[in-house]
Amino acid sequence: MAKYNVMQHRDQFLTLFVWSAAALVAGSFLWLLSDMVWHGAAQLSWNFLSTETENAGRAGGIGPILVSTLLILAVAMAVAAPIGLATAVLLSEFIAKDNRLARAIGMSIDVLAGVPSIVFGLFGMAFFSVYLGLGFSILAGGLTLACMALPILIRTIEEGLSAVPDEWRKGAAALGMSKLSALSHILLPAAAPALAAGLMLGIGRAMAETAALIFTSGYVDRMPSSLHDSGRTLAVHIYDLSMNVAGGDANAYASALVLVILLIIINNVALWLAHSLLQKRISL
Repeated sequence: MAKYNVMQHRDQFLTLFVWSAAALVAGSFLWLLSDMVWHGAAQLSWNFLSTETENAGRAGGIGPILVSTLLILAVAMAVAAPIGLATAVLLSEFIAKDNRLARAIGMSIDVLAGVPSIVFGLFGMAFFSVYLGLGFSILAGGLTLACMALPILIRTIEEGLSAVPDEWRKGAAALGMSKLSALSHILLPAAAPALAAGLMLGIGRAMAETAALIFTSGYVDRMPSSLHDSGRTLAVHIYDLSMNVAGGDANAYASALVLVILLIIINNVALWLAHSLLQKRISL
């Protein structure tokens, strides 16, 4: 009886600890969000979202900056998503875990995940901007962010695929399904939450990045006409207004609020897509 009471108290303590940790995380987010709303909501308007920046960001809107942010994000995800998915599938389905190639690829991914963003920025400037001749451009910034997002995408998708029971693979093989067919009709739909989580983490890191983009996409705040034009993202704009522009705090808060709202919208879209995949019937 005493042992049962001790275990019950431990369960209650663990439950309290888990809920407290969750409340702390949620409370921190709500505190940050409320601070941004308090200082930046008054600046939000259609005019702020659509007009060009004036007076170094103290006046005007963030129209060109918003367009540059979305273009850089689109380039990054268009490059990182297929490469990350293909690499995760290779590691999970086609190479044994104890294979030397798998260990080498895994170690490379883990090292890349720990590389500081400033190093990615210097690499992007040296390789994409200088060696490939892309200069300070949206394309160079997007490709640099793709390199940064790849480790997160690969590991998240790989873990999602590895969590699918092996019985599903054996059942598909017993029915004569090819690996490609089993992958597209069974494994990927089952790993949809991991796909969504990987995309959300990758998008979150890409949209919040500053250091790497200063060296690759640049500071220019005009409306880009192509992917070869320089463009300033919201994160870089917020940094510049906060650190380098006197009197730019109000627009910095408003820009930060727009960035958070954009992240929430994109994350919800990713969750909706994952839920839609899960709801689809897995057909053999």
